[in-house]
Amino acid sequence: MYVCVCKGITESALREAIYQGADRMRDLKATLGVAEQCGICACHAKQVLDQTLVQKSKLPDFISQSACMCETAA
Repeated sequence: MYVCVCKGITESALREAIYQGADRMRDLKATLGVAEQCGICACHAKQVLDQTLVQKSKLPDFISQSACMCETAA
């Protein structure tokens, strides 16, 4: 889904940038140009940022838990 029509930025492009280290709107603006022109996308981009950061923070826990399950099953 497109988040920023002015720059043609998709939700997946935002998530990719966040997983590569962008953790603030300032970073997304610098790397992708989101919210640089009309600004209508800023609210949705912020929601995607917040949701993805939460998912990203839970990822190491999920990986370590699944590793523990694999070790006990072996």
